[in-house]
Amino acid sequence: MVAQSVGLVLGSEIAPDEIRPMALEAETAGFGEIWLSEDCFFSGGISGAAIALGATERIPVGIGVVSAVTRHPAVLAMELATLDRAFPGRLMPAVGLGVPAWLGQMGLKPASGLGAVRDCVTMLGTLLEGGTIQSNATFHAEDVRLVHAPKGSLPVQMGVAGPKMLQLSGEVSGGTLLSVLASVEYVRWARAQIDEGRNRAGRSQVPHRITTFALCAVDEDGPRAKAAAKKAVAFYLAAGGPNAITDAYGISDELRALLAVGGPEHVEREMPGQWVEDLAVAGTAGECTAKVRALLDAGCDAVALFPTPAMNAPATVAALAAHVLPHFADPDENKEWAR
Repeated sequence: MVAQSVGLVLGSEIAPDEIRPMALEAETAGFGEIWLSEDCFFSGGISGAAIALGATERIPVGIGVVSAVTRHPAVLAMELATLDRAFPGRLMPAVGLGVPAWLGQMGLKPASGLGAVRDCVTMLGTLLEGGTIQSNATFHAEDVRLVHAPKGSLPVQMGVAGPKMLQLSGEVSGGTLLSVLASVEYVRWARAQIDEGRNRAGRSQVPHRITTFALCAVDEDGPRAKAAAKKAVAFYLAAGGPNAITDAYGISDELRALLAVGGPEHVEREMPGQWVEDLAVAGTAGECTAKVRALLDAGCDAVALFPTPAMNAPATVAALAAHVLPHFADPDENKEWAR
């Protein structure tokens, strides 16, 4: 049994030595895909993906997301091509700008985030298709070409949130990775932005896969699961502040007012319980199943569940495998992700 439309996120709080056993457990349990996040300065997404790919036999492994500016596109393409050649058809790379605060710590904030992501993804596409790149507005390159380019197609996805970035993803990428806290309303809105970009670029007939990350806590005691997820929801709301995700859900003004008084702890204490209901996959197995289904129905091709808190990840994976994944089982277990 494989639930092709349900994935598992191994977040940055998962220690490097835990990646191998958890990846193997995810494949055995029947998840459709694994995603490795890359948050500075925790565990490397590329090295983490290599560990997960080496530990498993068939499950696709995504990197979500690597920053467009922390590695030169030529180096990033070289790393991605190496993994794809070693594990053909199983790698799913996604590129985004990265958290501005982390980029600032390294002195890497670009003059134009949109331009930097466009230039990176465009260069990656050329290199991964066996082409040669030259300098563009963001990156210097002189006749760079990969010696060991992928033998087949390796689509680069984008992990983005705002309207211009989502439209860009539709224009130039092979798929979009949506952030945690994506509500049903946001998924629908994001899909419309992506489609606008696809249509503008004449790519409406080109497949474009959409995956959303979702904070996940499951327990026989539904309120206990939601309480476990509440802290993570508050943390991400405080870290991201009012943005396109909260705009689509309709809580930006209320969140702004909460943040004017205090930080994550205040948000956790004062935010309405409905926010957890709608911004996380949390509750009993039945509730979690319904919430995953709602996100898929809103326009996602897959939902990648992000266990929270991280210390509960093994128990969460076991509960999902036993009580949630069977509802999404693909009758054709040999089905591969359509590239």
